[in-house]
Amino acid sequence: MTAIVGATVFDATGAPPRVANVVVRDGRIVAVGPNVRAPRGARVIDAKGKALLPGFFDLHTHWTPGGSPAATPAIATAYVKSGVTTVNDFHQAPESWEPRRRWLTTLATPHVNYTARTSTPGGHGADWGDVNTTKWVSTPEGARAAIRELIPYKPDVIKAFADGWRYGTSADNTSMDVSVLSALVDEAHKNRLKVGTHTVTVERGRVAARAKVDFIAHSLQDREVDPETAALIKGAGTFYAPTLAVYEPVKPGQTPPADRSDPRVAQSFRKFDYALRNVKILHDAGVPIALGTDAGMPGTPHGASTLREMELLVQAGLTPAEALIAGTATSAKVLDLLADRGTIEVGKRADLVLIAGRPWEAISDVRKTERVFIDGKQVFGPGVQLPAANAASAMPTLKGRALIDDFERADGRTSLDTLRTDDMDGGMDRTVQVSQVFTRPDGGKALGLAAKMAAKSDPYAGVVLPLSRGSVEPVDASAFKGIRLDVRGDGGTYELAITGLGGRWEAEIAAGPQWKTVEVPFSAFKPAGRRGGGPAPALTGADLQQVLLGGSRAAGERLWLEADNVAFY
Repeated sequence: MTAIVGATVFDATGAPPRVANVVVRDGRIVAVGPNVRAPRGARVIDAKGKALLPGFFDLHTHWTPGGSPAATPAIATAYVKSGVTTVNDFHQAPESWEPRRRWLTTLATPHVNYTARTSTPGGHGADWGDVNTTKWVSTPEGARAAIRELIPYKPDVIKAFADGWRYGTSADNTSMDVSVLSALVDEAHKNRLKVGTHTVTVERGRVAARAKVDFIAHSLQDREVDPETAALIKGAGTFYAPTLAVYEPVKPGQTPPADRSDPRVAQSFRKFDYALRNVKILHDAGVPIALGTDAGMPGTPHGASTLREMELLVQAGLTPAEALIAGTATSAKVLDLLADRGTIEVGKRADLVLIAGRPWEAISDVRKTERVFIDGKQVFGPGVQLPAANAASAMPTLKGRALIDDFERADGRTSLDTLRTDDMDGGMDRTVQVSQVFTRPDGGKALGLAAKMAAKSDPYAGVVLPLSRGSVEPVDASAFKGIRLDVRGDGGTYELAITGLGGRWEAEIAAGPQWKTVEVPFSAFKPAGRRGGGPAPALTGADLQQVLLGGSRAAGERLWLEADNVAFY
């Protein structure tokens, strides 16, 4: 049991700050008030002269840009130290959620809501990754089917990339029309899931409102929001989380550009000006303002950006108190979590942040974090030592198994019970490919890959064989010598690749129309790059994540490849 005594409590209910004592037991707030006494045996924290607030929310984050889970502990620590206690992660493939959820139980971490991604073919979000990471939908029926396919993974939130505007600096992606978005929202709501949209233009803001989207997860920034649009968004009950931090053209610590006449630079300032103005317009129209940042994108660091977002909300015209409520109670309400957290009230989850300042008067005081509590446990501040897992770079390593995939399963999963996925090039114009399991004339099953290359300089088609679920837990295959597989193809060369925590390694193989067995020792794989830059170390077989098989041909040409019995030897 913990008693925080003498703090000035900003409870985020709209009540003025007041001096009070707060008692926490079993992860919940059990008493709040000026006359509340610390129970006998409670740990007492003297908070006189300090501010006690609900833990902060961030509705829009990306936890592993670059595809590596290695950053997870460091990201969790950054949020904890900033007083951010609940986040939405918009970046992960559903296949990875189960091991990630297990991993979080070993860390001092905010509550993480895993968000399922949907987009249109050729849409933003569908221009990289596979269709497990982002579901592609183009009809109302397809949208409903996508939501139903996601339910077994237990998503916490749904994201729809509904707006293809690329900020006037590159070719636009496709957008999701109102019938598709409405069906997606309706199906999600039937499953008690909230929907946020990537929406960045005023016209698409109207589409989001007509579809009854729960929250817009970016700024409308192509022009000023008109009164009719503001009224439509308010009437739909749609919240607005503008992610100003990602759009700020000169981030904290950056040097302003010397030449603001450069078209891209000028556009960044123009967009941000609209973004700031539209926050105030929508706020004044009665649209609830919530907090998201797009943290993890360039120049938008985890944790610090959440605090910066509150400062930017004040710059946009909210009062400091309104910005604090946006980052706490309003964001909790977006996710239908207000009954559980987001305010300091009896019965609520004890996610709390103690600050050496008065942020309802000076919003920059949110940076003066002294202690942070999640579920009533202090996770940052004097006397706290983070779990050892917060200093690690990965989950514990799994022992590698010889057989990776013999393609005998009928459910699209490998022999390791991992989800096989397509791995074509990125961008709007992606290589068109089909991979499917077929029965070999001599018995047994194999994988077939057929593709038509996109019109680009470096088209690619391939398949990914994850070595663990979602490629999260690294696998130690150092007891083996290399990879063996049966293969046949169109007579060209193909690429066999391995990824791991240390980078990516590639080897070239050739395959003609007759089946043959190929053995590629680890020593034959050449380093192809390390995440974060620089060459990868020599491949030893330790800390592996995926095996990839595919190839490239000239733009517009076709490729075919068949493979079987992929294994370590």
